Amino acid sequence: MTQNRSNQEYTHVKQLLSKMDPEIAASFSYKQRKALHKAINTRGWNNHAIDFRPTLVMPFLPWSFYIVFLGGVNKRSLSNTERITAAIMFLISLLIVGVILVAVVLVVLYLLKSWLGIDIFADESLGLWDYFKTFFD
Repeated sequence: MTQNRSNQEYTHVKQLLSKMDPEIAASFSYKQRKALHKAINTRGWNNHAIDFRPTLVMPFLPWSFYIVFLGGVNKRSLSNTERITAAIMFLISLLIVGVILVAVVLVVLYLLKSWLGIDIFADESLGLWDYFKTFFD
């Protein structure tokens, strides 16, 4: 088991060395190979403010699936496509927040109007005031 795990740990280093000229790959010392292994397996990306990784197991399937949701400060530079996507997502988020905010303000104004007894259209009502009053009766 230990030997198998050791082989798995150095798979990336072996793949890297196999892509080199055989003479150069053979010239690496044990310490250099360990340094390569450490450099390849550094998990600097593993520190996120939000790190949610649930696993979904299907009872009758031989596979399990995982979902990753990560969040945090982006420390890498963005490509042009990523910048455009980020700008579009910002505008969409701003639009959604704006629509929700306007809806909340309109509902509050409608409830205030109904509380003051102001009827803009006679015998017309959304029923929102009556529904709201049931919470306090």
